[in-house]
Amino acid sequence: MTPHADGALTLDIAGPTATLTLNRPAARNALNLAMWKALPDCVAAVRAEKAVRVLIICGAGGHFASGADIAEFPEVFADRAAAQSYARDLEAATEAIAGLDKPVIARIDGYCIGAGLAIALACDLRIAAAGARFAAPPARLGLIYSLTDTRRLVRLVGASAAKAMLFTGELQTADDALRLGLVTAVHPDEGVKAAAQETAAAIAALSRSSIRRTKAMIDLVEQGADAESDASRAWFVDAALSGDFAEGLRAFQERRRANFP
Repeated sequence: MTPHADGALTLDIAGPTATLTLNRPAARNALNLAMWKALPDCVAAVRAEKAVRVLIICGAGGHFASGADIAEFPEVFADRAAAQSYARDLEAATEAIAGLDKPVIARIDGYCIGAGLAIALACDLRIAAAGARFAAPPARLGLIYSLTDTRRLVRLVGASAAKAMLFTGELQTADDALRLGLVTAVHPDEGVKAAAQETAAAIAALSRSSIRRTKAMIDLVEQGADAESDASRAWFVDAALSGDFAEGLRAFQERRRANFP
């Protein structure tokens, strides 16, 4: 296990799964500036580790993250230059998570509020405990979500539900979040860790090149692509000519599980 941000983040790599833990349980994992600055390096370490196929992001002590560390607000919002620097650090952190070329799963217990929700929104899948609670409350402090965070929220729940969450700042239950499309699945509190691990293992067993290209293809769709390009056609053909496809087809014909490198 590797500590970052003076231990406020820990990165643990076990076979094909990496686990990045928000580790300030006494503060319900409120994200401080050191954590925001360290997150891109943590993601880069996962990207560089070739054996890792999936990243799980979770929180220590029964909560995902209760928001940004309000104790730092007088400093990070001291003037326009400080606020702009802080905004860039937040964007760099969430963009690093969203831009990882490996699937990212948010395993959500307890509070997933504000900046914590922004981290979860940057992940590919969100697996929640039944007792998890979600909110987007920047209006309670006179703040707003960034365009990037707002876009991700709207993309998942739609404009109307995003407005309701942002205009009211009210807590949503895990069942509410599932109904809205904010989370992928809800499991009993005691089973959410195992469920996230099982999902990670299921992903890790499949073709990493297929999943990497699929994630990139979905990104193109979300960016507005609505017609094939030379690049997207090339990805399709490359997959059809790949060793992974040869192994997958052979495994299907031999009625066995594929062994993807």
